[in-house]
Amino acid sequence: MIDAFISLLRLDILLPWILSMILGVFIGAMPGLTATMGVALIVPLTFHMQPIAGLAMILGLSFTAIFAGDIPATFLRVPGTPASGAAVLDGYEMSKQGKGSLAIMLDLFCSTLGGLIGVLLLITISPTLARFALKFTHFEYFWLGVLGLSMSAVITKGSNVKGLISITGGILISTIGIDVSTGYPRFTFGNINLMGGISFIPVMIGLFGISEVIRAVATHSQEQMTGAAVIQSGKVRIGEILKIMFRNKRLIGQSSLIGTLIGALPGAGADIAAWVSYGMAKKTSRKPEEFGTGSEEGVVAPTTANNAALGGTWIPALVFGIPGDTITAIVLGAMLMYGLKPGPLVFQDNKELVNQIFAVALVSQAFLLVLGYLGIKAFAWMFKFPRNVVLAGITIFSLVGAFAMRSNVFDVFLVVLFGIAGFFMEKAEIPLAPFILGLVLGPMIEDNLRIGLIKSDGRLLPFVSRPISAVFALVFLFLFLSEPAKALVRKLGKGRKGA
Repeated sequence: MIDAFISLLRLDILLPWILSMILGVFIGAMPGLTATMGVALIVPLTFHMQPIAGLAMILGLSFTAIFAGDIPATFLRVPGTPASGAAVLDGYEMSKQGKGSLAIMLDLFCSTLGGLIGVLLLITISPTLARFALKFTHFEYFWLGVLGLSMSAVITKGSNVKGLISITGGILISTIGIDVSTGYPRFTFGNINLMGGISFIPVMIGLFGISEVIRAVATHSQEQMTGAAVIQSGKVRIGEILKIMFRNKRLIGQSSLIGTLIGALPGAGADIAAWVSYGMAKKTSRKPEEFGTGSEEGVVAPTTANNAALGGTWIPALVFGIPGDTITAIVLGAMLMYGLKPGPLVFQDNKELVNQIFAVALVSQAFLLVLGYLGIKAFAWMFKFPRNVVLAGITIFSLVGAFAMRSNVFDVFLVVLFGIAGFFMEKAEIPLAPFILGLVLGPMIEDNLRIGLIKSDGRLLPFVSRPISAVFALVFLFLFLSEPAKALVRKLGKGRKGA
């Protein structure tokens, strides 16, 4: 392993590696530009490089892009990447309280530590976790989606009915497009742009970004907007960050483990890991009522999990040649292009390369700490422009980012449409987060439910008779019934006291 670290100390590896990580900061912080898009753009540049140089570029960019998505999420309430959706909930609230610098620095340190733990788990227990992940069929993935959806009840503030309305809206929007079973278009109304469904990226940008611009314009006069700063400056001491992290050491460990496990499940990814981790953090917190109001735990949990998930996605990719997410799907294609065949034999036939990949993943965390800090400083300087200039910038970057995804003007229309919808949802106090969760998990639940029913000839028994499915079903029942059971116990207790 030491030889692997030494082999990386070459200019032809370090230079493209660091430049790609700088590019990752920019891509992550620009709403609409995803880490997957960044990786897809740089793969052609690696054709004539050594395999490890190309893989270093891909790994480095993915780590910085996932973190950098939290920068606009914290300061502007605009998630830079899908994995930053959960970071909006408490990071932005802390920013509004003048603690934006604290929130984003805590975010950076937790991202680095989460990524480090995820990589260490990748190195030590990857074969075991990959074998477990391969046991998942459509039945288990259905329950995984349902468990993720159940987190909406945890992350919803206020009325449960309004939370249910929000998540139902997200699920309904997710059904638009070609039916996976019949191949028949649903709710497209003859519009060819809806055939492929509605991507959650323009929806997310609209709900969180454009709605904030509309709200700011509606509630501020021109004079107030011109003089207001988006970020309040203030130095944050590293000692203070470390103290917060030590106070939340159990949560960091829990979120890292959740992130790695979910990352190891093909198709799950960092965005689902962040939401599930946030929900579990609130469920296990001593102060759940503080979540959504600027809670430190609400910042720590999702950002630790999404970077840990990146390490997890490499587990099935390396061990069995099955991509853990869209990034590792591109990586597998690149490895085949390099003449490398991922799978169980890669640890024997290309042991040196595997060790180099592990070394790159570890060193990338150190680079992330430095480049992430410089990225924060650069964007914080930009955010100090007058409020009206920043709002105009948010609008332009949001619309350009949405268009850049598929070069489709229809996505720009969706951003505006859901921006208006988000504004009215907030006025009606309908939470936005469950809507995004329903949109993300809706296809996963529906597809796996329908395919599972086809495989079992319409029988529901396999969904609860398989061991892992049965465990997931019991966990779901526990989460669903725990609150009513507690309420019943409290009511009975009061009744006895009254008697």
